[in-house]
Amino acid sequence: MINDTAQQEIDWLYSTQLFGIKLGLDNMQRLLSELNLPAAGQKFIHVAGTNGKGSTCAFMHSILKAAGINAGLFTSPHLIHFGERIRDAERMITPAEIAAGITRLRDRVSDWNPHPTFFELTLALALEWFAQRQNEWVVLETGLGGRLDATNAITPAVCIITPIGWDHMDMLGDTLAKIAAEKAGIIKPGVPVITMWQEAEALEVIQRTAAACGASLTIIETPWSGETGLPGPHQRWNAAMAVAALRAAGFDLDDDVIARGLREVQWPARFQKIGTIIIDGAHNLDAARVLTQTWREEFSNEKAEVIFGAVSGKDTAAVLRELAPITACWHFTGFESPRALRAETLRDIWNSLGLESRPVTTHARVADALQAVNARACILIAGSLYLAGETLALLENKADAFERSAQ
Repeated sequence: MINDTAQQEIDWLYSTQLFGIKLGLDNMQRLLSELNLPAAGQKFIHVAGTNGKGSTCAFMHSILKAAGINAGLFTSPHLIHFGERIRDAERMITPAEIAAGITRLRDRVSDWNPHPTFFELTLALALEWFAQRQNEWVVLETGLGGRLDATNAITPAVCIITPIGWDHMDMLGDTLAKIAAEKAGIIKPGVPVITMWQEAEALEVIQRTAAACGASLTIIETPWSGETGLPGPHQRWNAAMAVAALRAAGFDLDDDVIARGLREVQWPARFQKIGTIIIDGAHNLDAARVLTQTWREEFSNEKAEVIFGAVSGKDTAAVLRELAPITACWHFTGFESPRALRAETLRDIWNSLGLESRPVTTHARVADALQAVNARACILIAGSLYLAGETLALLENKADAFERSAQ
């Protein structure tokens, strides 16, 4: 149970989301300097890309755990509560630790102009916790883009760039080459880079950037051939990148340790099965494409009752078009995010596509949508990680612990 004082501090951190997303490294570099972070000797594996970042991070963290290495893990967004963003192999950061860290940060930045953003403060909180926990290694996921993302103030031992696709075009650019340039901005002089097959336009940018930085580049050409704890062919590619990155970082891991880590990985809302329900945070075209592929691999020609919710600023029409072939009917829903699109807006987007008709219902709340589906049918919940998190909280009876977020 979180006490009132701790809750006030956590609420203040969420209030900094009003400052929005500000790409740039000045504030983060100032925070790192004043806090003397990261800890001396700490080493990082930095992951950027459009899709697969979180899964690749989870694979690496799970392998290190299987090897007995207590590495830190920084990811975003959370699904149910903030603590998921900051953890190591033993546990997540606690509410009391979050509150104490926020209090220190709040006092330090009270007069800063510009004020640090939610993400910058969250990263500073994480780095301070990793230092206190004496985590020698930290797996670090970018928040948005790469070049100007707060995480890029860190110099890593290895960089990974997962598949690059169309997302956040308003901030990262309107061509694949521009988006790739932002993602490839995490490449540092002499730091090994791991990537996989990309669209030619994106891969060329990565190759050119690595060459300019004198960074060795490994392009994964075959997926992991063994079992993984996350379903779908795309996850085998993420697993292969994770293994290559750990080897590039200098880890000499037994094959059985690697295999166990890949099998035992836990990463919710990535084709996660709960009874007859599948939860997947597919929120852009490429993610919807691999979700459709994974669905067919798992369920052949069976179609799903789809509960779908999305946030503003995404190419929702493209996602709906991609999911349509595996959809028996739509349950469009709102959810607890200030960026959530209204269910009626989603219905209008679907109707505008002119595709083969499907039964459509709209719901104001996720709980209403869950009550409306046929419990005996295969149910797919997709469209946003925020929707996935709220659904998990409801299904796991953790609604009281759910913390809505805009970032």
